[in-house]
Amino acid sequence: MPRPTSDVQAFEAHAPEADLDDLRARLAAARLPETETVHRPAPDPRRWDQGVPLADLAEVVDYWRTGYDWRAFEERLDDIGQFRTTIDGLGIHFLHRRSARTDATPLILTHGWPGSVAEFVDVVDELADPEDADAPAFHVVAPSLPGFGHSDRPATTGWGTERIAAAWVELMGRLGYGTFVAQGGDWGGNITTVLGGRFPEHVLGIHTTFAEALPGATTDGLTAAERAWAEETRDFWLHRAAYAKQQATRPQTIGYSLVDSPVGLLAWILDKFAEWSDTEDSPFETMSRDRILDNVTLYWLTRTGASSARIYYESHNSVDPALRVDVPSAISMYPRDIEKCPRPWAQERYRRIVRWRSPEAGGHFPSLEVPGYFVEDVREGLAAVLADRRGAPHRAAPPDRS
Repeated sequence: MPRPTSDVQAFEAHAPEADLDDLRARLAAARLPETETVHRPAPDPRRWDQGVPLADLAEVVDYWRTGYDWRAFEERLDDIGQFRTTIDGLGIHFLHRRSARTDATPLILTHGWPGSVAEFVDVVDELADPEDADAPAFHVVAPSLPGFGHSDRPATTGWGTERIAAAWVELMGRLGYGTFVAQGGDWGGNITTVLGGRFPEHVLGIHTTFAEALPGATTDGLTAAERAWAEETRDFWLHRAAYAKQQATRPQTIGYSLVDSPVGLLAWILDKFAEWSDTEDSPFETMSRDRILDNVTLYWLTRTGASSARIYYESHNSVDPALRVDVPSAISMYPRDIEKCPRPWAQERYRRIVRWRSPEAGGHFPSLEVPGYFVEDVREGLAAVLADRRGAPHRAAPPDRS
């Protein structure tokens, strides 16, 4: 079993009590605006048409100040196993949960924005040591992206997804994992795609909930369902992606608010958890209020509101049009995700799709919304990937193109 080298150091996070006191004081002194002018009684998804409703935000702020327990999350991270190492001059934080199984496969999980390693704390144990002895097991590595969480904040430009993917290969090598599988969504899906396309000698295969079509893809030949996916994605980028344009063009400007105001940070992130999840009103229909606050508090205490936004400045719309992924790929398009790529488009870039799924439930944060299904989805997808690598028979993805 590989052990941390001298380049990898164990890490424990313990926020000073003064920082938690300061957070509670800022929450108590928050100045909130008047209620939205589209106010409606809950439940009603139209309540969110102007963003986070005042009543919902005020309730979460009060709980964050009086009931939320940050120390429990710190303990959970320590239980999983936290480490840091320096790659290309930047300190990288990561979780590392080794499996007890001798046949386990190394797996790197990559989060996106506005997520963090908090997305994975409820799934790593089952991925590493499944109760079912016949299920595949993984040595799970979950890094914090540069500028996120306990990873360092880059002081210069250049930390885009291509550089991050190269850093992940270096990270896995330091842990003794010369070959591995990769999984991700959102920016993590982008990085996972780069890993599969640029480093096939190290990456056995990938599972992603994000597939990016080649430029110029048309709807000719798509099914009605696939055309609907394409139109929904187009509508999202035309009408609901102001956050991305802001962070891609002026991350420093929005960063002042995100680092100075915990309520501003909460609203900026909670809005996305609401809009991008498979719910009819509130994100708390499917996701734990504590887990979302774990995620937001991690941003707050590490002062990474601005630095995390800069990944958009570095990499927005930057996937190389010539990039092709020839390692085995498992792709899942969750129904309420913000971007859903039709399979005919996906297979132009991912040229060895061994499993394709369109789950019945879930949105942009499946590891938080439907964790049980997510674990099975990752297991089965990566099992198909590994079977394909071995040339062994496996259950192929059905022809469903919905």
